[in-house]
Amino acid sequence: MAGGWARDGATQEQIEASIEDAVQEARSHLTHGDSLTHCEECDCAIPEARREAIHGVRLCIKCQQQLEDEHTDSGGINRRGSKDSQLR
Repeated sequence: MAGGWARDGATQEQIEASIEDAVQEARSHLTHGDSLTHCEECDCAIPEARREAIHGVRLCIKCQQQLEDEHTDSGGINRRGSKDSQLR
């Protein structure tokens, strides 16, 4: 049962929307296609073991780590209404 002005099921819809956003975000980072032999950022050779383990890999480990570090630094939308929420 929702309280206040929210309709019944609004909380569950919000949870499902958060999960769907996270799934879409994760899917957008999946690689596909043929792996490159050299990194498209720094042109270093990508080891064969990495190319076989991750299909469609385009970056060496160092460049991939830098990309992931930059991505995790950015915030997101917090739908829970905590002090970091942008929806208040």
